[in-house]
Amino acid sequence: MTHPGERWLELKVPPPLVVLVAALAMWGFTFLAPFIPSLPAWRIYVALALALVGGAFDLAGLLSMRRARTTILPWQPEKTQALVQSGVYRLTRNPMYVGLLWELVAWATYLFSPWALLGPLAFFGYISRFQIKPEERVLRELFGPEYGAYQARVRRWL
Repeated sequence: MTHPGERWLELKVPPPLVVLVAALAMWGFTFLAPFIPSLPAWRIYVALALALVGGAFDLAGLLSMRRARTTILPWQPEKTQALVQSGVYRLTRNPMYVGLLWELVAWATYLFSPWALLGPLAFFGYISRFQIKPEERVLRELFGPEYGAYQARVRRWL
């Protein structure tokens, strides 16, 4: 159950801005942990691989939405013209959010601070509550049982 005052944040903050705030906070949190003097090469490679996976999810989601000629503006789900269920949308209902999450995990890996892991966790919680759930309400209104069947078939995240 949501508190009535919580709804004012729904669909208000663009997800890329949420990622930017989380990434900056993650960087700031690294100053709370003991300094680690070296930057092992493996950390850079793992972070790069995670970021590439995230970018692939982002791009696949974007291309699928463009092909369907529907909006990619997450703060205006009421403008959705089509329910995209193909491509990466067969794996996750939110590939672009999955991509952003992978990118934050990549950043946390690069920063190599346990405190940095708070960023992906905060992003996951915020996006789930204030972006995805409101989008789902709108999509249920727009697409009815078709969206319900899609929800039953495909996971929200992965």
